[in-house]
Amino acid sequence: MPEKTNVTIGKMNQHSNEQTRKIKLNSESTTNQEARKSSQGRAARSTGRKRLPCGGCGCLSFFFLIALLLYLIAPFGTQFLILGIDRSPQNSMAGRSDTIMLVSVNPLLPTVKLLSIPRDLWVTIPGFGENRINAAHFFAEAQEPNTGPDLALETIKSSFGIDLRYYVRFNLEGFPEVVESMGGIRLNLPEPMAGLPAGPNQLDGTQALAFLRSRSDGDDFFRIQQGQIFVTAFIRQLLNPSTWPRIPQILSSFSRVGDTNLPVWLLPRLILAFVRASFTGIETLSIDRSMVAPTVTSEGAQVLLPNWDLILPYLGNNF
Repeated sequence: MPEKTNVTIGKMNQHSNEQTRKIKLNSESTTNQEARKSSQGRAARSTGRKRLPCGGCGCLSFFFLIALLLYLIAPFGTQFLILGIDRSPQNSMAGRSDTIMLVSVNPLLPTVKLLSIPRDLWVTIPGFGENRINAAHFFAEAQEPNTGPDLALETIKSSFGIDLRYYVRFNLEGFPEVVESMGGIRLNLPEPMAGLPAGPNQLDGTQALAFLRSRSDGDDFFRIQQGQIFVTAFIRQLLNPSTWPRIPQILSSFSRVGDTNLPVWLLPRLILAFVRASFTGIETLSIDRSMVAPTVTSEGAQVLLPNWDLILPYLGNNF
């Protein structure tokens, strides 16, 4: 019996030792697996913290956005001249610029200013002597087509000291086509004007041209006010999303009645500035009655003599 008992106990001890070794091996295996997982996790986190190289798509997109933002709102302004040519021969631009507006745009602020210049202002036209300012375009255009805007810009520079390079020119006779391509134009008049009642007025192309030309309310200074109201409404209607489907038709119409030397790369800056200014307001200015003296020339022409002591500081403060 003792020998059997000892043998049994020995077997039990051997079995117990084997189980202990298995448990120990399992424990070591589990510990090693956890250690490997922990090491892999640290490696993955370390990899996740690696920065993208500067030449990656993220950096390029960032620099592109910064460059685009700087382009759109860079703190330099753009100025250009609007010339409305009236009563010129058919298929010609050889007429007087009865609408003369100086436009100043600063996309950063943003500000948009429209300055109207009376067409009868008596100035010195380079190469032609003293005459009404609206004759500058006619004199050059009659001699050589497409040179009228250049002399108009040169006259503005010599008279007011404002160096302009760009212009937008259109023939008033053909302007109704542009208005029709927009689906007409809506004017909100602050008072009865040019035979129209105060408040909203929907005009077709013919009615719009009659409004621009009308002097029924008085002298040319009333006509200037009407022109500013019209141009402001025209800009706002172009910026209205409901007009955008008509843009191809509007551009096609304008190409037949007008032209410009504004470079294409400037247009996004100007459009953004006009969109922002449509909320903050477009400022309208003019050389008004207080800055001129009506007189009659030796040939009997009724003109406006400029008071440069008032005009030049006024332009310097605003442009």
